[in-house]
Amino acid sequence: MKRPIYIPTFPKILQDFFCIYLMDQKNVSSQTVVSYRDTFRLLLLFIRELRFREPSDLALADINADLTLKFLNYLEKERGNCTQTRNARLAAIRSFMKYAALRDPGSLANAESLLAIPLKRSERRLVGYLSREEMDAILKAPSPSTWSGQRDRVMFTVFYNTGARVSEICQLCVSDVDLEDSRSVKLHGKGRKERRIPLWKGTLSQVRQWLPRIDTKSTAPIFPNRKGGRMTRSGIEDRLEKAVAAALKICPSLKSKRVSPHVLRHTTAMHLLQSGVSESVIALWLGHESVTTTHRYVEADLAMKERALSRLQEPTSTAVRYKPADSLLSFLEAL
Repeated sequence: MKRPIYIPTFPKILQDFFCIYLMDQKNVSSQTVVSYRDTFRLLLLFIRELRFREPSDLALADINADLTLKFLNYLEKERGNCTQTRNARLAAIRSFMKYAALRDPGSLANAESLLAIPLKRSERRLVGYLSREEMDAILKAPSPSTWSGQRDRVMFTVFYNTGARVSEICQLCVSDVDLEDSRSVKLHGKGRKERRIPLWKGTLSQVRQWLPRIDTKSTAPIFPNRKGGRMTRSGIEDRLEKAVAAALKICPSLKSKRVSPHVLRHTTAMHLLQSGVSESVIALWLGHESVTTTHRYVEADLAMKERALSRLQEPTSTAVRYKPADSLLSFLEAL
């Protein structure tokens, strides 16, 4: 007598996907786990609202292409997520379905239809960055008379000096800063890649003055919150928003710009580029996987393009206005 084939339930497959596949077999970073976790938390809550079914009662067949498309539409239309976020959520679901199809071969047809959902193409905009005057105004905005203001001044200076990602600043520990030998900071980037960035003398001085104000245990965060714990991404964004509001009084041009921690990173890259630093060095500075990513800053630097244009002799031809000879051609030209 043949033994019955064991088919795991949807909750079991989802738990194994995180604990066995992502964490144990692939050993992905904690940021990836958090991103995938948030995706499925949103998806399961969406299904509960749509189908009135608790997540633990769902079957793998419930996660189909039709439901996924409705979820993606909900992310864009109701939650206001951008195309990149929508694609990241879809990539997480697709990764799960590939794993689930191996655990439950009967779901292969369902998985294939879901995997056929394409990633949406998005508009590639020029990177936003700040001028040197705008960046200087933000660095001086936090009040030096308060503990949080002193922390913010040092933190934003380290942001600008290193071009760090906000996640890298959140993870930064006291032991990651070497004030004596290399005079640098060690950043823990994407894919568990580490890099060391040299610090300006001014940054070193600010960090030295800041250290006596916090717990100097090697594993302690160098930019803690009021309770001594690590600052969160939203916490840093909130402090930056307050700094920008204060900086508006001396630099009104900030009013037309959306300033985020990632814009500070772009600003570092642009100022390095404008100072004559090569793209390959900037890629190493920012921890980019490829120099191609860094090339976006060349595309955004209008001053560099204007200098290139000034070397090209302008043609002497006279402009002639084009006049369509036919009404239908006129219509097409007006489109």
